[in-house]
Formats: sequence, C-alpha cells, structure tokens
Amino acid sequence: MKLSPLQWLAVVAVIVVVSVAASPTADTPPAAAASATDTAEDDDDDDGGGGSVFPFKALQLYNTVAGYLEYIFDIVIAPITGGVSNKKQTPSRVSYKKFQIIRVLPSDEDEVLDIEAMSEEPGVQVWMPIRLNKTADLVLPPSVARDVKRFLTQREINFIVLSSDLERSIHKQNPKSPSINQKSELKATKGHVMTWTRYHRYQDILDYLMYLSENYPHLVELMPIGKTVEGRPLKVVKISSGQTRENVVKPAIWIDAGIHAREWISPAVALFILRQLVENKSYRTLISEVDWYILPMINADGYEYSHTVDRLWRKSRRTAATKSGRTLWDMSYGCEGVDLNRNWDWHWAGVGASQDPCSDTFAGSHAFSEPETRAVSDFILDHRDRIQVYLTLHSYSQMWLVPWSHTKKLADDYDDMMYLARQATEAIQKVHGSHYQLGTTPSLLYTTSGCSDDWAKGKAGIKYSYTIELPDKGMYGFLLPAEKIVTTGKEIFTGIKSIAKSILKINSMKEKTKLRG
Repeated sequence: MKLSPLQWLAVVAVIVVVSVAASPTADTPPAAAASATDTAEDDDDDDGGGGSVFPFKALQLYNTVAGYLEYIFDIVIAPITGGVSNKKQTPSRVSYKKFQIIRVLPSDEDEVLDIEAMSEEPGVQVWMPIRLNKTADLVLPPSVARDVKRFLTQREINFIVLSSDLERSIHKQNPKSPSINQKSELKATKGHVMTWTRYHRYQDILDYLMYLSENYPHLVELMPIGKTVEGRPLKVVKISSGQTRENVVKPAIWIDAGIHAREWISPAVALFILRQLVENKSYRTLISEVDWYILPMINADGYEYSHTVDRLWRKSRRTAATKSGRTLWDMSYGCEGVDLNRNWDWHWAGVGASQDPCSDTFAGSHAFSEPETRAVSDFILDHRDRIQVYLTLHSYSQMWLVPWSHTKKLADDYDDMMYLARQATEAIQKVHGSHYQLGTTPSLLYTTSGCSDDWAKGKAGIKYSYTIELPDKGMYGFLLPAEKIVTTGKEIFTGIKSIAKSILKINSMKEKTKLRG
C-alpha cells in the first residue's frame, strides 16, 4: 500500500514517540512516576530486594507507550485514514436458535432454592420471578437446557416446555416489513405507514406523531422533552380540545410506554390509544373534559437495539464507563445499558435493583443518571398540578399494579387506588373476557425500588399511579404476536376510559362539596 506524505509523517511521529517513551531518560508523568516509586518501595519492603521493580517499570513503560500510540492514532492517523482506535464494532444479531422457554412450578422452599441456583447457570434468563406455588418462566440456552431439564426431573419439580426454539418464536411474532412500494401506497392513502398489525420501528412512530400533529392541529401538540443517550428525540403528545370552563382546571392523564426495550406490545398499545383519542370522533367528550399527555416510547435506543441486534434486550443503551488509564488491551469495562425502571429517585438502588452494570436490573450510577428518566420526570413535575393519573404500560403477566413496589406496606390511600383500578379491570373483562390480577407489585410479583409509578406517587404527588402489565400470561411472554395488538389495545383503552370517567366524577363531587361549603 502506497502511503501519502501525511501518512508517512504520522508513521514517523509514532516511531519518534515510541523511541522517546522507551528511552531510559524519558520523562514519566508525575503521577505515574510517583506511582512507580511508591510501588517499587512497597515491593522492596515485601521481599527485601529490588527484584520486583523491573517488572513493574516494564508494565508502566508499556502502558505509557500504549497511551502515546493511541493518542497519536486518534489525533494524527485517524483524521487521515478515517479510522478510530477504539471504534465500536457493529454488533452481529443475537441468535436464540435452539434456546428453550420452560415454565416451572416450585411447590416448596427447597424447590425454590434449587430453581434459583439453576437460574445462575450461564445464559439462563428469568422472565418471570421464582416464587413458591407460582409459575416462573425461564429461558435456557442449548448448552444447559438438557442438564437443567434432567435436574428438574430428578428433583421432581414440575415444568413444561413452552418453546423448544426461541428463535423460531421470534420470527413468528412480527410480520415481514412492507416493501417500499407498499409503504408508498400506505402513505398515499392514509398519510402514514403506521398499522396495528405489526410492530413498527421508531422512525415510523415519530412519523405517525408528526402526521397527527399536522392533520389534527386543533387537538394535537408535539412537545419535545429531550433526547436519549444516542440522540433520538423524546416527544410527548398532548391531546386537548383547549376547551375549559371558567375557573376550572381540566384534569390531565399521563401515559407512557416502552421503558423496557423488549416489551414491544406496550408502545403499540400506547399508539392505539393515541389513534382512538385523536382519529375516532366517538371520544371527543374525553378530550373536551380531560387533557392527555402520552409518551409512546421512553427507551427508544433499547427498542431499536431489540429490533436490530438482540430481541430480548431490556435496558437502555448507555455506553459502558471507561477507565481513566488507557491501554491497548483494555479500553473499557462493565456492561451496557441501565434499567430505566430502576433509575427513578424513589428508594433508588434499594431492594430489587442491582448496582452491577451487567445486571438486567442495573439502577445506574445515581438516581436520574439517564437523560430519558430525567426528561420524563422534569416534564411531569412541571405539570403535576394538573396530572391526576399516571399510567405506565409494561408486559407481560396481565396485571394492574398499584404502589408501593419498594415495600409490602400498603399506601395510606390504597383503598382509593384499588377502587378505581377494580372498576377498570372489570370494564376490561367485559371486552373479551380477559382477567387482570389486581394488587401491589410485592404481592403479585416481587419487591423492587426506583420504579416510575412509585416515584410518580411518592415524589410527584400523583394519587392515582399505576403500572399496567399487558398480556399475555406467559404462552408468548415478551413475544406476543402482532395480531394481538388491536384486541389488547381495545381492552386497555376501555380500562383507561373507566379511569378517566372516575376522575371526572371525583372532581365533580369535590366541586359540589366546595359550593356547599
């Protein structure tokens, strides 16, 4: 390969730097020199001689040279060649071929302990928590599947195989993306490519939000609230008729979705609710009496990653922290991503949250360390005088959860929250017969902390704060087929309409009480 004069200059510069760094008289940075001296002295104290000084100085020299090399590459060579020394490689798609999903049912505490120990095997994922007399769903890689099932059989622990090839189940979940011609036809006839028969990419979602704001400007306002770690815009959709009675502040309802990347059904349902409120004239009364703030996607980076690389990715895409010392063999450490539903400033990093960056429940470096959670919390706090209901959509398990999540102690107004939630779940059941369990997170799932619904109630002061775990109960898990979007959307929208009507009744009763007083 023929090098240009500039490239030859860069090479010469590297050689000079290496020669200087390797010279016995080369200056060592003060901090490094002090460190080398301290360590040499420590080694002398340990073994009574100077035998261990040379290996340390050699390592110190290697690190110094490596640092210079990287610096020169980044500053001189990279601009010429277009390369970057620590450029992140494009990850290949994660395959779940021959991975199995099993459902276990521990009948005593010993079996719970056995399954918990088994879940620590490399590659095993726990989709639903392991609890006594409750089913738990686990994903088994091919390397351990046979041994795990043999172990369960020997211990006489009940289990069934839900899927013998997870990759095949993933491929079945979402229909093939429409062709360019089909997309053009959709846009020409509808004005957008959004459908409720498949799970769409984030750009399609943003385009649909823009379509709504442009075609229903009297109802829809797009409110940018920030950006994700990777720079994707976060947009809240405000739906309002603008009408209000004199001296009466309209209540508002907040809905968010997509805080966990792999839970594709949640943003799809949020978008279905958007369509009903804006494009279905039957619900104009709901808009005239209630304002709506809907954020259909919090974790846009993770959502895109779950489409392109790892279908089962849960966290955000926060880049791993880097070490202060630069070496060629170790540029960074830790794992990527933060669990955005453990990052809220309410009992942050307590029970049920991890401080291990490699954990799926990593709570982040501190509360609201992530731009996504900061943006949402700032917006809610700015509007908390009007937001009377907080709803966050998750999956899976078909549950309507009420705070608290961080403790088994019930909230003081637990009965009030349960009353509205019970009406909502009863309304849902009337649609297609779907039963949603109702209760606190610790009573139905597990105890956890730093969650958005707890924060909304505890810090933002929103009395009626709920987490809705969407279908199903485990047959599909996170891979609910796209054909279920509409039926799920209709059910949840019915429940949310019930909540809205209840809020209006409560407010009306308060007004009458004031007038009497």
